[in-house]
Amino acid sequence: MDAIMSEMTGVTVSDAAARRIAAILKSEPGKTALRVSVEGGGCSGFSYKYDLVDSESEDDIVIEKHGARILIDTVSLPYMDGSEIDFIDDLMGQSFQIRNPHAVASCGCGTSFSI
Repeated sequence: MDAIMSEMTGVTVSDAAARRIAAILKSEPGKTALRVSVEGGGCSGFSYKYDLVDSESEDDIVIEKHGARILIDTVSLPYMDGSEIDFIDDLMGQSFQIRNPHAVASCGCGTSFSI
């Protein structure tokens, strides 16, 4: 099912991100998914936004992997096509990162980009 959803959405989720999302959702009573969206603004033009939510909208694309549920709205989806949602845990800290092949510029914080 993971491969089918990834092909349909054009967005993939790494194993590390899926495990971290599942752990976060498990520790947050009433929250059922992580919503990832793209908004105008940020130092490079667009920014990624992450929200824990308790329900999905009719137009949401749902990606499920290893007990994690990720929601992406249809407005944000074209900006994320071909991207991978990953979770990094290194000496610099922990963070979700989106590797977007269409981003021509991004900022140092990794949450802002331009196309």
